[in-house]
Amino acid sequence: MRVEFGYRAVEEQYQPSRLLEFAVLAEKQGFDFVCISDHFHPWFHEGGCAGHAWIWIGAAGAKTKRVRLGTGVTVPIYRYHPAIIAQAFATLGELYPGRIFLGLGTGEAMNEVPLGFRWPPFKERAERLEEAIRIIKSLWEGEFITFKGKYFKLRDARLYTKPRKRVPIYIAASGPTVAKMTGKYGDAFMTAASEEEDVYRMLFSALAEGAKEMGRSVEEIPRMVELKISYDEDYERALNSLTIWRVTRVSNIIGKSIHDPRELDELGRQVDLKELSKWVCTDMEHCIRLVEESIKAGFNEVQVGSSSPNEEAFILKFGKEALPYLREQYSSRHTKQETHNFGGPGK
Repeated sequence: MRVEFGYRAVEEQYQPSRLLEFAVLAEKQGFDFVCISDHFHPWFHEGGCAGHAWIWIGAAGAKTKRVRLGTGVTVPIYRYHPAIIAQAFATLGELYPGRIFLGLGTGEAMNEVPLGFRWPPFKERAERLEEAIRIIKSLWEGEFITFKGKYFKLRDARLYTKPRKRVPIYIAASGPTVAKMTGKYGDAFMTAASEEEDVYRMLFSALAEGAKEMGRSVEEIPRMVELKISYDEDYERALNSLTIWRVTRVSNIIGKSIHDPRELDELGRQVDLKELSKWVCTDMEHCIRLVEESIKAGFNEVQVGSSSPNEEAFILKFGKEALPYLREQYSSRHTKQETHNFGGPGK
């Protein structure tokens, strides 16, 4: 598979207007896609932002001409009914055919609890996700749809606007249950970078198991990974720019029922900032090495999420120095996606 490189539009960190500027610049610098996070509450209170991702994609599509645009990720469990997600991304797919993708996942409490919903256990969230995928695909492909699931229902529902080209569904997984679901139902796989190689082995094994159950070739399923990078020639400046992301180092933070960003800030203060030091880059060679690590691990779509002190400078320098090398090495030719035989995925 051809390796592609994307820029992550971090809506928790920047207002939508600034993100649009970054997206336009990223396209000019040669990025292949832009992936935006989809939050109601951000990961942090101090300096936090949270624009509406779908509206932003519509604006970004009008401001750009080539890059693919999608979410990483939209959560179809409570605040978004799957049919409304299907309608929204069908609309985007009609406006920008061939340029839209939809990322789906099981979510975080910060985006659901503030709207009055309870935070369900993982098993229920995974079941809701699977139902949602079936609903979205049915509405895109069918006519009048009636659906009676455990959590969602449709009664003679029909989308009168359909995407002009297929909208790929990326499914985000951090464990074997959803990774296997991706192999069965997803068009592509998505996850966040891990410092533990065993995590990738477990995820890819489950992905392959799900694909095998459906008679699919796992090699045909694109694999996207999100990197978190902070670039500055001054190490301390680059490291300090990652301060707001310390809470993401808290064990099982996604599974916790914390919905208040002020509480997330408090948790983050307990994390040693040095735990994020791997993602600090004082030169482009280090950035390139981090990207190459992901490619060698088996990913063929790498989205770079930057939390640099000067974001425009990072995009320009990465586009000038890193992307030409990476594209020559990995995108100018089609590479066979690495396959793995790691045994069972566990529970």
